[in-house]
Amino acid sequence: MASATSGSESVYQTALENYIISMARAVESAVNRALEALLSRNADIASGVFLTEPRINEMEVIIDDHAVRLLREGNLPEEEVRHIVATLKINNDLERMGDLAVNICQRVISLAQIPAAEAPPELEPMSISVRAMVTRCLGALIYRNVSLANEVLESEEAVDDFRDQVFDRLLSAMKQDSSLVAPNIQFLLATRNMERIADHTTNIAEDIVFWLRGLDIRHGRANSFDFRSFEAASEEM
Repeated sequence: MASATSGSESVYQTALENYIISMARAVESAVNRALEALLSRNADIASGVFLTEPRINEMEVIIDDHAVRLLREGNLPEEEVRHIVATLKINNDLERMGDLAVNICQRVISLAQIPAAEAPPELEPMSISVRAMVTRCLGALIYRNVSLANEVLESEEAVDDFRDQVFDRLLSAMKQDSSLVAPNIQFLLATRNMERIADHTTNIAEDIVFWLRGLDIRHGRANSFDFRSFEAASEEM
């Protein structure tokens, strides 16, 4: 029979997981609205995203406090320790994603004052790729799905390619026409923020793999690891 202490620890672990999922949903919503505002150049949608930042910041503090309280209990199983450590790191990445969504909205408000600004054609497919990474990242977290986490990691290169294409196009246009400097700088900054959101989703995906499998795949360690073979072997066990 489980002790009262172990039962309460399980409740606190579940609460921690619910907290981080709730924060992830809030961040996903902020990112999606920021990207929608960018594509439509809609300052009203952008302004609404600013209102979510205090809530996301408050959730970050609550999650950190709860995680530290759990760690202080001690005598936790290895997987639960990994869960708490991963949650602390995921929490930080989510907060940064919320900040980046706000940064994008600041660019939108600046662009709204330049009616003739023309968005680079790569911006929409890049935003679709970033949205997909955020959605898969949240799915991996909610469903404890390592395969979804791996899909996030595999998507990073496509976002980087879009970023490079946008930068090349906008910088070339500015060299030819100085009147494009003001709007193109805003698009460059927005694109950089989108790319950084994608970077944070890969960080979260790596932390999910660490939590669920005990594998540290940061800094290129995944290059020497056959991820799909590992997953297939795990399913057979």
